[in-house]
Amino acid sequence: MAAMTTHRRFSRHAADGTEQRNHHWPLLLIAAPAAMAIWSGWVGLASMCGFGIVRPLPGILDSVRINTAITLPVGVESYGAYALWVWLSGRGGEPTRIWARNSAFAALGLGCLGQVAFHLLAAAHWTAAPWPVVVIVACLPVVTLAFAAALIHMTRADARAEEDAAAEAERARAEAAAKAEARAAAKAELPPRAPRKRSGTAQRNRNGQPAGTAVRNQPAAAPEPAPGVTAEPAPEVVPEPGPETVDLDAEARILQLIGEGHTPSKAGVLAGRSDSYGRQVARKARELTEAAPRGQDAKE
Repeated sequence: MAAMTTHRRFSRHAADGTEQRNHHWPLLLIAAPAAMAIWSGWVGLASMCGFGIVRPLPGILDSVRINTAITLPVGVESYGAYALWVWLSGRGGEPTRIWARNSAFAALGLGCLGQVAFHLLAAAHWTAAPWPVVVIVACLPVVTLAFAAALIHMTRADARAEEDAAAEAERARAEAAAKAEARAAAKAELPPRAPRKRSGTAQRNRNGQPAGTAVRNQPAAAPEPAPGVTAEPAPEVVPEPGPETVDLDAEARILQLIGEGHTPSKAGVLAGRSDSYGRQVARKARELTEAAPRGQDAKE
């Protein structure tokens, strides 16, 4: 009836959405008789194996005496409970949990064997245990101490590893934030990027030259005479009529470019015509110059 009432109360709390309370008093009721049985069994077996009253401080405090039979129940059973708690709580890494599980089973198994050995010897009215039992029981405190030291060392190593991992993660986050802030600051200091011109869209003037390079129609400049040489007037070039229309501006520009040192082909291209046209103009100009009279009648 009490169990049914408790179940109804827990169910009502769950339906209301309130927190359920976990009571640990049933564990105390179960552990009390088990502790008494285990204590009596280990103490009795220890007495059969030579454990007894000793003076831990001889010559200092002779009145202090301890029964060493209590070392078995305190050491073995306490370690079994501790290892079981480490395993079931999930603390530490995988190697630590595996060691805690195996050693907990070993401690509980030794406890069961100790209780069985004591009750068998007591039922047979033995007052002293046989030597194999004495050897095993005498080694139990040392083995328990080794198990406990290894488990505590592993749990502390796992705790330090978790702290180091947390510190490393925090340091990595701080470095990432600092780098992001530095990149943002550098980006803010950079001047705005000018828009790129699309290739193949350069504007050209009417003469075929890129924009900003306008061609001026100026007559060809006469070359300067060398020192000490009397400069003769340039012969007047009279173009011969031909079947094609003559572009005087283009020819003047070509002759000007040739005078500036450009080749006839390049002068024709720069003047907005073809290279062959530039060579043709240069050839005609050369023919007219050669055909012009020289000497006293050159002026006429």
